[in-house]
Amino acid sequence: MRPRRAAERLLLTALLLLGAGCGSRLPERDFEGGPSRSAATEPIRIGIIASETSPVGGAAFTGPRDGARAYFAALNAQGGLGGHKIEVLTCDDGGSGVGNTECVHRLVDEKKVFALVATTALDYAGAPLVSAAGVPDIGGQPIGAAYDTYPHLYGIYGSDAPREGTPGWGGSLYGGTEVYRYFKNEQGARTAAVVSYNQAASAAYARLVTAGLKAEGYQVVGEQVDFVLPNFRAVAADLKSRGADLVFDALDTHGNVQLCEAMDALGVKVTAKVTNVQNWNSAVGDDYRDAPRCRNALWVTGSSRDYDDKDHPEVAAFRAALKGKALSQWQLEGWAAAMWFTDAARSCPPTALTRACVEDFLGRPQPYTARGLLLPVSYAHLARPPEERRTCLSVARWQDGKGWVSQGEMTTNCFTVPQLAYRP
Repeated sequence: MRPRRAAERLLLTALLLLGAGCGSRLPERDFEGGPSRSAATEPIRIGIIASETSPVGGAAFTGPRDGARAYFAALNAQGGLGGHKIEVLTCDDGGSGVGNTECVHRLVDEKKVFALVATTALDYAGAPLVSAAGVPDIGGQPIGAAYDTYPHLYGIYGSDAPREGTPGWGGSLYGGTEVYRYFKNEQGARTAAVVSYNQAASAAYARLVTAGLKAEGYQVVGEQVDFVLPNFRAVAADLKSRGADLVFDALDTHGNVQLCEAMDALGVKVTAKVTNVQNWNSAVGDDYRDAPRCRNALWVTGSSRDYDDKDHPEVAAFRAALKGKALSQWQLEGWAAAMWFTDAARSCPPTALTRACVEDFLGRPQPYTARGLLLPVSYAHLARPPEERRTCLSVARWQDGKGWVSQGEMTTNCFTVPQLAYRP
């Protein structure tokens, strides 16, 4: 079982809150999908909810949807699932809780989808309704705590929580320090800077990262900048004077680019500028075009196989299906989510495809890996949170001309680390 690291989950939430505003209207382009077919050719309907027009920007949430669509299109081209085509119905919830609940009503109550796949919602307000309806939600991105709270919801990274209506264990979630252990053991890092905004969500993430780094014995340099008028040159100057090996941050993409440009301008050299899975994409060369030194110091960690690992057969299949498109790690995880549903459905008798049967596969003791695309995923329902865990991680670094280059095999980048509590 490989749950999302505490810091990584809180970071994603923090970054989304930095750019998100309030909204309550479902966008005009809220629902897409083909018409119903006759009973003789009844398709299997799958719903995908993505906050495409959220205040954060469409590109932030469409990767998993696009990866899942590509997988189902390839599956249909090969004859579908047991002779049935997969009919994909998508809904844009606009990044609001009201819009999300409306998407759930439309897909679950009106269109009667068999399952949801690759959900990527800024505010998954409809999660209790999905759970109450007994609709399996498979391979969603755990931006909030829904996948550690409700039954019938299966996030892409798994969960050990009881999932009885309360997040985690008594409202606390847990995550390990494997990222910090990796850079300490494999790269010899000893000093780490944590750069955040003077904004609540950003500062909360910085505190969690600082706690994890200190648990691993790092000397931590805290850097905070004004959210409205950030002085990144001052931060870069301090990083240089204090000799930081690593830089972690709770900044949006724009802030990261500005920080990197300031670091390049002042000649700051670090072992790694560590980013997160949402920034694991092919836009790095363009986004960081004015910061070549910092760009080539970008490292990323995650729980899925590098989409640039072209020699892996499942990655090759994913890349072939998305040929010509800009690629991202979230697309690959959406592809894996669709594969997870398909493998679960194939485990059922051809004439008895039921939600219960699919969930038997999802909740089985054997971890799921999407044929090597994911680190082992399972759902254990532990009564108590573990104090420590052996956890693996995928690691890649950006190199101009090569893209994201994997650093070791993700199934052997493993460490036994303490599990730290945090409140979602």
